[in-house]
Amino acid sequence: MSEQTPAGPGRRGPLTDGPPDPEHDSTAAYALDRSYVAGLTRRVVSSTGETVPVASPIGGTPLAHLPQSSPADVAEAFARARRSQAGWAATSLDQRAAALLRLHDLVLDRQEELIDLVVWESGKARKDAYLEVAHVALTARYYARTAHEHLDSRRVGGMFPVLTRAEVHRVPKGVVGIISPWNYPLTMALCDGIPALLAGNAVVAKPDAQTMLTALLAAQLLEEAGIPADAWQVVAGPGPEVGGAIVAHADYVCFTGSTATGRLIAQGCAERLIGCSLELGGKNPMLVLRDADVHRAAEGAVRAVFSNAGQLCVSMERLYVADQVYDRFVDAFVSRTQALTLGASQDWSVDMGSLISQAQLDTVTAHVEDAVAKGARVLTGGRHRPDLGPFVFEPTILEGVSADMTCFGQETFGPVVSLYRFHSEDEAVERANDGGYGLNASVWTRDGTRGRAIARRIRCGTVNVNEAYGATFGSLGAPMGGMRESGMGRRQGAEGIHRYTEAQSVATQRLVPIAPMFGMSEETNAKVLTASLRLLDKLGRA
Repeated sequence: MSEQTPAGPGRRGPLTDGPPDPEHDSTAAYALDRSYVAGLTRRVVSSTGETVPVASPIGGTPLAHLPQSSPADVAEAFARARRSQAGWAATSLDQRAAALLRLHDLVLDRQEELIDLVVWESGKARKDAYLEVAHVALTARYYARTAHEHLDSRRVGGMFPVLTRAEVHRVPKGVVGIISPWNYPLTMALCDGIPALLAGNAVVAKPDAQTMLTALLAAQLLEEAGIPADAWQVVAGPGPEVGGAIVAHADYVCFTGSTATGRLIAQGCAERLIGCSLELGGKNPMLVLRDADVHRAAEGAVRAVFSNAGQLCVSMERLYVADQVYDRFVDAFVSRTQALTLGASQDWSVDMGSLISQAQLDTVTAHVEDAVAKGARVLTGGRHRPDLGPFVFEPTILEGVSADMTCFGQETFGPVVSLYRFHSEDEAVERANDGGYGLNASVWTRDGTRGRAIARRIRCGTVNVNEAYGATFGSLGAPMGGMRESGMGRRQGAEGIHRYTEAQSVATQRLVPIAPMFGMSEETNAKVLTASLRLLDKLGRA
């Protein structure tokens, strides 16, 4: 595989080499301009005076000292958000939609700045960072253009035609707590909150500590687009402390992260009788059927497995390949993987970037070493590459993985995939459904009808035919989320915005009551009502 020399810290615009920070580090060359960082970190609700240092996966370059929030700061953030929410909900739906369209334009206009910051914080390839910009723009435009479709009050059939008028309204929950992960720091920071804002809610957001600056820039762009500053509050700090405080104050919680943490959040929400949506872990399967275009499937597998260095909830970690094409597929897949350009850099030429942290590197290394020690074969990759970046790990393809190996059933969340043969499609579907996860799957075949039929048999919230994840994730009208231990609730589509509302039914009865009238006895009223029900049935009424 090709190699890429790590780039130095200098970039365009405000993201330039800055002077050392004499207060904290008299020797470090900072990646970001100090005043630029200060402008972002002022948005964190914090009264503690405490900060934590954050460095880039690109050469360990210092980025910022981030203010930390206390539980009292979280309470203050919710108080500000509640005061703002009432006025925001009172604005017209068209005004809220217009703000989202301005956000659409802003993220496209400011994409270079956003991409730079995402790459500095996450170490991902620049092309993967661009996809975050595109997804935020897609989400903002989709919800702005479909606002009335999802949120307008609607008439429904009343108990009696003409006599009963019934309508359903969508009422905002209030203040939504959003806890977002580090792997997609822009899209996960914004895309769950965009429909919450459109529905008239305010938001208190807790981004991951490793990628706070991107989330803070996103908050700045929301304000520039016309969202009231207090309607989107940002807090920072340890998950158990700050996350627990969010659950304690929110009217609804949206969480993306591990299944273990998701269970704790669900328990906390259940205690308070509030709703939550959870997008959790996955061990996603890809099926290459006997009639698949082998070269197209191999190219798709590279994107399916190694995009964002495998740090993607919907990426593939299990590849099941039909006997008839197995050898040809493996040759093509290995060859394409070895051609990838690796590095920790801001350059567009990098195909696969860095893991985000030492912890992530340790997990990936442990999974590979455990598999090899127990008999798995490394077809390519398998090595840490500190010469390219502190957390760069080669894209790795394993064969001969068995159930006693850690990577067989546990999520690796890195650039590692296991290959398996299958003999029949029934067997492939059964093996794809093994385990407790059910987030995303992929099916490759020349026969779209057959592929869709197999997709419906796989117990995953999204299944892509002849694509890895982009077809469902980029189709904003299609809900996205997990089954089983991969979560509950959905983002995108109608479900992605209705989760942030309460359905309120209002019915008006005209002329006659739904009760005995004119001195009628209860027995006679029952007979009249029975006759009415039979008549409505004959008329075909619902």
